[in-house]
Amino acid sequence: MPIWKLSAVSDRKGIAKHIAKDNPTAAVEIVDLLIKTAGALDANPKMGRIGRMKGTREAVAHPNYVLVYQVSDNTVTVLRVLHTSQAWPA
Repeated sequence: MPIWKLSAVSDRKGIAKHIAKDNPTAAVEIVDLLIKTAGALDANPKMGRIGRMKGTREAVAHPNYVLVYQVSDNTVTVLRVLHTSQAWPA
């Protein structure tokens, strides 16, 4: 199971809250998809592309959302969950 940094948990909660304003069902589905994508990284930590920041990788969980993560000793740590329109790193 991947480790979720507090920043990634906060991102995930913010995304859910934003989507839930208009569509609570979609919010639950997106959060489930983010969690499933992170779980898939355990089996294949290099499935994401090389990240924009040194030492990171990025996995597209949904056309609008990307998981930024690191792999160390086969442990996956999710650092951030970003909307694809976000300028990152800022």
